[in-house]
Amino acid sequence: MKKVLFLAMFVALACSVATFANGKKEADNGKIKITLITMDSIDEHWLKVKAGAEAKSAELGNVELTFNAPPGKVDANVQLQMVEDAITKRANVIMLAPLNKDALAPGVEKATAAGIKVIMIDSGVSTDKYEAFFATNNGNAARTAADTLAKLIGEKGKIAIINAQAGAGTTMTRENEFKDQIKTKYPNIQIVGVQYSDGDKTKAMNQALDFMTANPDLAGFYGCNEGATVGLAQAVAQSGKAGKVKVVGFDFSNDTKALIQQGAIQATMVQNPYQMGYLGVDAGVRALQGTSFGGKTVDTGVTVATLDNLASIK
Repeated sequence: MKKVLFLAMFVALACSVATFANGKKEADNGKIKITLITMDSIDEHWLKVKAGAEAKSAELGNVELTFNAPPGKVDANVQLQMVEDAITKRANVIMLAPLNKDALAPGVEKATAAGIKVIMIDSGVSTDKYEAFFATNNGNAARTAADTLAKLIGEKGKIAIINAQAGAGTTMTRENEFKDQIKTKYPNIQIVGVQYSDGDKTKAMNQALDFMTANPDLAGFYGCNEGATVGLAQAVAQSGKAGKVKVVGFDFSNDTKALIQQGAIQATMVQNPYQMGYLGVDAGVRALQGTSFGGKTVDTGVTVATLDNLASIK
């Protein structure tokens, strides 16, 4: 009986090893599974990231890309569960734009420990357990935004900031570097307050209306992402103050383009989300292959869009 039991265990172990070896072979010879997780699936910014990732996946031909995003930019725990799900489904690469740099750090570390290559997109995380980070240099872009708005308002007056998520690495950098630049270079500019819209355009619009009601002499606004920028600019236009209250924002979409044409936005910092997605897939595949992809942190660039150069912005 013992001999039979031993034989059965030996056969089971052999089958298990064979299955593992076969699974590894299939992973090596089949599709590379990449999961892209962004902050939402609505903003044009994230759809451009997705488009870039899809383009590179199609170009390579051996990538199976899965796109996932929470329904709103509020609960980082939903994103963390998506990372857990990608780990369970044995993704080879996870591309992640975290809603919260601290909340997503454990997921990134767990994925890396599981042998999954993690590529950060757009926003950072509170760990270094990832392969590469593709993003705008948000500090430089925020300082440029501060200089641009200061020039527009004659380097004096009251301004307000409408941000997206409190706690997201990217948007907090955009806020803090902007504030530091204003404080350091423009002593006659007063920041009257900051509000967090979660990237919701309606929420941002109402916050901007409240700022203008409380500060009738408000000279300008700074928006830290597409939703905040569009919402506050709509409030400026609705109030009949387009061109009077200057607006400098972040990101580029059909809405921001239209509002620039209407004179409700004077300038916006245009990132290159398509390139983030495209280069992110390339880096993930190269990391699996053990080949170089250009450094751990890669600046994907920024352009200041205004009415003067609007025709050249894509």
